[in-house]
Amino acid sequence: MTDASILEHVGRLPHARATFKQLVRELGSLVASRDELEQALDRLVERGQLIEVRSGHFVVTRFSREYAVGRLNMHRDGYGFLIPDHPIEGLRGDVYIRRESAQAAMHGDRVVVRIARIEKDGRADGEIVKVLRRAHQTVVGEFRIRKRGHFVEPHDEKIRQWIQIPEGMEVPPVSVNRDRVGVAPLEVKSPEDLDGMVVNAEILEFPEDGGYAVGRVIEILGRPDDFGVDVEIMIRKHHIPHQFPPEVLEQAQRFADTIQLDELTGRKDYRSLDIVTIDGETARDFDDAVWVERLPNSNYALHVHIADVSHYVKPGSPIDEEAFLRGTSVYFPDRAVPMLPLELSTEICSLKPGVDRLVLSVELEIDRRGAIIAQTFGRGVIRSIERMTYTDVHALLEGDAALRERYTRLVERFQLMRELALLLNKKRIQRGAIDFDMPEPLIQFDQFGEMASVTRSARNIAHRIIEEFMLSANEAVASHLEQAGIASIFRIHEKPDPKRVMEFEEIATHFGYSLGIGAIPVKRFRTPMRRRDGKMVHRDIGLASDSVNISSRNYQKLIAQIEGKPEERILSYLMLRSLKQARYSADNRGHFALAASSYTHFTSPIRRYPDLIVHRILDASLLDPRDGQRDLISPERLEVIAHDCSETERRAAEAERELVEWKKARFMEDHVGEEFRGLITSTTRFGFFVELENLFVEGLVPIDTLPGDRYMFQEKVRKIVGQRTRREFSIGDTVTVLLDRVDPVERKLQFSLIEPEKARKKRRRAD
Repeated sequence: MTDASILEHVGRLPHARATFKQLVRELGSLVASRDELEQALDRLVERGQLIEVRSGHFVVTRFSREYAVGRLNMHRDGYGFLIPDHPIEGLRGDVYIRRESAQAAMHGDRVVVRIARIEKDGRADGEIVKVLRRAHQTVVGEFRIRKRGHFVEPHDEKIRQWIQIPEGMEVPPVSVNRDRVGVAPLEVKSPEDLDGMVVNAEILEFPEDGGYAVGRVIEILGRPDDFGVDVEIMIRKHHIPHQFPPEVLEQAQRFADTIQLDELTGRKDYRSLDIVTIDGETARDFDDAVWVERLPNSNYALHVHIADVSHYVKPGSPIDEEAFLRGTSVYFPDRAVPMLPLELSTEICSLKPGVDRLVLSVELEIDRRGAIIAQTFGRGVIRSIERMTYTDVHALLEGDAALRERYTRLVERFQLMRELALLLNKKRIQRGAIDFDMPEPLIQFDQFGEMASVTRSARNIAHRIIEEFMLSANEAVASHLEQAGIASIFRIHEKPDPKRVMEFEEIATHFGYSLGIGAIPVKRFRTPMRRRDGKMVHRDIGLASDSVNISSRNYQKLIAQIEGKPEERILSYLMLRSLKQARYSADNRGHFALAASSYTHFTSPIRRYPDLIVHRILDASLLDPRDGQRDLISPERLEVIAHDCSETERRAAEAERELVEWKKARFMEDHVGEEFRGLITSTTRFGFFVELENLFVEGLVPIDTLPGDRYMFQEKVRKIVGQRTRREFSIGDTVTVLLDRVDPVERKLQFSLIEPEKARKKRRRAD
């Protein structure tokens, strides 16, 4: 009997509760022994799917209003919130954890919480009763020498507990090799030499009741301002595996540099076609290549060839286990942490020009309306003829004479690619796909590796070509596997939460726009609230009903309305925030933003583990069952992979984002006292945020620094208004600001408003 079936059985019982004796009696004939049942219950309790409320009494977590399991999100002031794994009846948002209770765990820990009560407005508080899984086996921070002992102060401000380092555990036997960050080796002979340095500490004893954690220093990274230490901190703060174990490197080094003749057996030969890769200038691994042709019937033939990583990385091998642990490659502005060893990621698997490479291929026939009318999948071998960049393809299509002459034989093919990409995009838009064109930060470095600027990355038609072709291939593979009834991993994007839709709709209304969904049903509650002065007042709380009917077309139409408008950047960002995060799942729930009923990730197996899994599944599906047993993966195992890969994806994204913000703050330290033009991107009770025009940087103008009046935040209209002058500051306004200060620890910028000379004179006359 499986763990899932035991969980399902208990879930069907009254109140989703059962005792061990009851389960022995009811499931005795289905399990081999009492020991087997006991072990299964222990596993379910360890995962938090069951809670043992007292000895031998179990309750299913997802059906309980008394207990909740999830991740603890700490605030730097010491209190925290539980982010539940499953929805809880009556609960809106997260569960508040008081400071006293939150001290029993650390930020990111997976915990069980007993919910004290759920208020009518959906708010709840609770207390931690058990830590299921620790998020931090190691903590990176600065070494501190104090009178009461030696400590590591965590770099993560949400980890409130310092790590106490007992005598003799301060200096590791060998300091970390820092050749990779381009600075001199460290000379550390005593704990005193460590004071103020960045170190990585292993936790030996976790804190209880607000006490210190106890640990030992295992790595010395250097001084906080040393070149490259910021990347090292992010890697360790987010626990990103970054050193390949010896057995992984040994296996990677055994791969041949070239393809052997016997490896071509059963593969289609595409080497005569002028196939190309199109990537960014700094790309080092190339896992997709494309080719387009006009067919005699005027349809298009599209080939998408993806590096056949599954040919080299076999299930259960050291490389496979390490790839699953990493889940994804992590890309920092000046460094990458790859999912696969370089022998694979930048060599034998990379579709480099002029060399033979093994691929899994998707061949699509697309008609003049953009519909796929035929598709085939198979193993192949290619020889890319060019390593193209987005910049060069765009310039060539825009008429650059030198590039058109250099790539004469490819000009017509690139033009055909553009034609097909625009057709596919039009088709997607017609079915309701949302096309956010959000800029990404582009950090540029000087010849010494120091940050020189941060701007918005530009997207052009070459990006569109690759995006549309990869979307088509991913969708084709997903639909093929689903129609064949083969269990797989899907990339899903669920409908947005009604509450977030309501919040965005309120903001859009102030700009004169709407999602066009009509009045949102709202449940209203009147609840007591304590003001800052201690006085109790009553406030009306409105909660969006779960019955909001919204489709991707609502978002799509609004995007079209705001295109080219001053408020486009702001509303697009807020629209994006109103949506849920895409994730991996073995259960296909469709993709809301793409308006796709079936979608997966197939096109990047060098850098994403789910793509590698889909390759294995597709490869197995191509086997004729009469030729042998298909090596498919169980739905239960796929769900584990999907969950873990969703987590590692979020971990990588957070690390990448945080490092960029840190680099932005450090870059702006040299610009304190300078003036900038900027756009107000949001307003709050404590001020408004400004995004600078020429630098992709955002900071706060505090409300109490605004000149000439006393200003108040009017929440209903989301404006900051002067009490006497009635001067307003709204989202979308352009202002001139002065950079006052930079907080490098919290990575925050503070600006002050600069008024034009005419406005200052007018205000003085009014005064």
